[in-house]
Amino acid sequence: MERRDVRVHYDELAAEYDEHWVYGPDYIPWMSARIAEALRLTATDRTADIGCGTGLFAREVVRTVRPDHPVLCVDPSEGMLRQIGTPAPPGLRPIVASAEDIAEKRTELPYERLDAMWLKESVHHLPDPARTLRGLADRLAPGGRLLVVMLPATIRYPLFGAALARFEELQPDPADIVEHLTAAGLDASLSHVGHELRIDRDKYFGMVRARYMSLLSTFSDSEIEDGIEEMRAAHPEPVLVFPDRFAFALGELGRVRGEAG
Repeated sequence: MERRDVRVHYDELAAEYDEHWVYGPDYIPWMSARIAEALRLTATDRTADIGCGTGLFAREVVRTVRPDHPVLCVDPSEGMLRQIGTPAPPGLRPIVASAEDIAEKRTELPYERLDAMWLKESVHHLPDPARTLRGLADRLAPGGRLLVVMLPATIRYPLFGAALARFEELQPDPADIVEHLTAAGLDASLSHVGHELRIDRDKYFGMVRARYMSLLSTFSDSEIEDGIEEMRAAHPEPVLVFPDRFAFALGELGRVRGEAG
């Protein structure tokens, strides 16, 4: 299990987060476009990015969709939300809250119902994903959509062996997330998207040293350095090339059921 508090991890990483998450100039636009397409976002949607971090994807969605209503950028880390800017850019509204706070209605939102929500690589942080996703589904308007973007149960990243093994221990199965969405009363489906990542080897090693993935926060400094040496021996090439594949678990609330609820 993860040994460090997730909120502390992201607070410590906040100032450098964007630098470590942007693999290349095409990554954020590519993923943001996939999210907008999967959710069929329109300018009239009331939208929330749950676990938004520094708002990288929400910012890009605002740029392309040009929503009439600000996208709610929800994250429990004040440090991450501060990176969005003060005041926040037009079209973004930061909200300090966890997914559980939203699901349990402990946090008041400016919209009574939401037309679209997404969770990008944050579902593995939920202690009780079934309960939390059910609560989020309850906040959808008729016809609303809830998208969970996550890595598959196994990945082909050039990480050290112990990190890949721990990832498999911690990562939920996307099929289970689809079952949770179905149990929450949504019409659920599973699809996958992928692209090829190309990144300078030393830059990637620096990202690992900075613990850009939360699972890396479960390793000590010496374990990280030993891991990087393992990676260095396994990957002498100056540019790392590897597949990045994501599962998209989408739940949709039927208009009849939504209106009845």
